[in-house]
Amino acid sequence: MSLTPSLRRLAAVALAGAVSAAGLAAVSAAPASAACSDVDVVFARGSGELPGLGIVGTPFVSSLRGDLPGKSVSSYAVNYAADLAQTSAGPGATDMSNHVKSVAASCPGTSFVLGGYSQGASVTDIAIGIRTLLGTGGTIPTSLAPRVKAVVVYGNPLRLYGQTINSASSLYGPKAKEFCNLGDPVCANGVDISAHLTYATNGTVPQGAQFAAARING
Repeated sequence: MSLTPSLRRLAAVALAGAVSAAGLAAVSAAPASAACSDVDVVFARGSGELPGLGIVGTPFVSSLRGDLPGKSVSSYAVNYAADLAQTSAGPGATDMSNHVKSVAASCPGTSFVLGGYSQGASVTDIAIGIRTLLGTGGTIPTSLAPRVKAVVVYGNPLRLYGQTINSASSLYGPKAKEFCNLGDPVCANGVDISAHLTYATNGTVPQGAQFAAARING
């Protein structure tokens, strides 16, 4: 596969992230409970991270649980390759969509929060029906959109092409929150690789969780 300059840049940043965050990426989510939860967080990790919720998804779920006292919050780590070549977002979107459909059918009272970091944000974009340059995959049926209470993404490559979830999706835009650090090569066309690696520590994770909690409680 011949990568465009933008995709080569994403892959280079992903490699740097995989090397610097390898220790943290090993932290994975506990399996979701077999019982139906009030809220199910479906999160896709970034490129090069080990299977699990990843360095952003893990604290995001923890923060959201703290913001929703009295509610049960389960989590699901999207099962996809998260490859450095940026070719696995489509299959990841299919897995995200299939999980939402399965849980929605079994648990009619469960609401969803969708999220992703880096290539995982592209997984989320595709799953909610946004066309990207990182592949195609299964999408969540529009009939289930009301049960998706919030969409929270970090370092979304969609921004490199002049779009956001808000501008690209009338269905999910009003319930989406995107974080893009100044200088981030993956979403802001910058040159500061470290800007792409600090979402877990710069305060945006609890901000995203608070946004999701407000949408759920609202």
